[in-house]
Amino acid sequence: MNRPAARLALENGTFFTGLSIGAEGEAAGEVVFNTGMTGYQEVLTDPSYAGQIVTMTYPLIGNTGINDEDVESQRPWLAGFVMHEYSSFPSNWRSRRTLDDYLKEHDIVAISGIDTRKLTRIIRTTGAMRGIVSTVEFDDARLLDRARAIPGMAGSDFAKVVTCREPFHWKAGVEGSVPPLPAMKGAAARHRVAVVDYGVKWNILRRLAAYGNELTVFPAFTPAEEVLASRPEGIILSNGPGDPAAVSYGIEAVRRFLDSGLPLFGICLGHQLMALALGGGTYKLKFGHRGINHPVKNLLTGAVEVTTQNHGFAVEWSSMDERSIELTHVNLNDGTVEGFRHRELPAFSVQYHPEASAGPHDSDYLFAQFSAIMEKP
Repeated sequence: MNRPAARLALENGTFFTGLSIGAEGEAAGEVVFNTGMTGYQEVLTDPSYAGQIVTMTYPLIGNTGINDEDVESQRPWLAGFVMHEYSSFPSNWRSRRTLDDYLKEHDIVAISGIDTRKLTRIIRTTGAMRGIVSTVEFDDARLLDRARAIPGMAGSDFAKVVTCREPFHWKAGVEGSVPPLPAMKGAAARHRVAVVDYGVKWNILRRLAAYGNELTVFPAFTPAEEVLASRPEGIILSNGPGDPAAVSYGIEAVRRFLDSGLPLFGICLGHQLMALALGGGTYKLKFGHRGINHPVKNLLTGAVEVTTQNHGFAVEWSSMDERSIELTHVNLNDGTVEGFRHRELPAFSVQYHPEASAGPHDSDYLFAQFSAIMEKP
């Protein structure tokens, strides 16, 4: 099929020419890569990708189309999309539209037909960089100037952009998809759980509901006192985009949640916010962890979990007080912190995504662990 040209410019002066997929125009953001062989629809709708142009390392994208079940939020949040080869003719019994149509529907600019292996190697060597995908501007000097003028991810608070605007009660089956795992046996005993939405993926809500929890989702900027006034039996700190150090209101709220003594479970950005609330620090990774094949070792059991990940920042373990905090999980690729728990309070967190979607379900036990903590008197 004949498609218009598109141009990708990186802030280091590297350029790629390809074909336009999706909407016409320009997309600006931090250029990163995802190593998942499946799950491009979940990637598109993961709010943690806000402000980023995502490159898929798997070479064929769009071959299963877009369905109405596997979305992780109400819309795509990423800034732009990069792929090697676009499949114009999807084949899947659940497919309802093509990826091209879906991107156009949500005004997402994308580029195909470029050497994504080369692009990924550049990002691995140089680090995640600011960039622009354009179907309307092909002057390299102007594209480069605009790419270098984009604000960096460090210091950026995207949680306030992607969070819900009002509290709501989650109703399984109304908002999204068929759960990838069945509801758990014995899940009739229900607990009231407050979910603080920094960019929550719907499968976190699906899995919590499958374990027999009644969920109220609160906007990221909700004062801690308002969340606690709902009398939850446990609190989830969700995933989300951007620099955790910039989410000052979230850090302050987590301090209050810790003081309450309620069971607390942090995921991804929520994990980082818990670390900051406990007096620790975070730092920006060179190119981040994004994909569905990252090995993590559980130091408590010795088991290795294959995990779904999507983050560009990490907890600096040397900044944590090991007298009160115990390291529970480490990344086997680079040794970064993947989980910790408080030695006295019922609070724990992981950097990766136990809800998977897309990805393996090795870490689903963490939702059972959280529910078990709420059972304790």
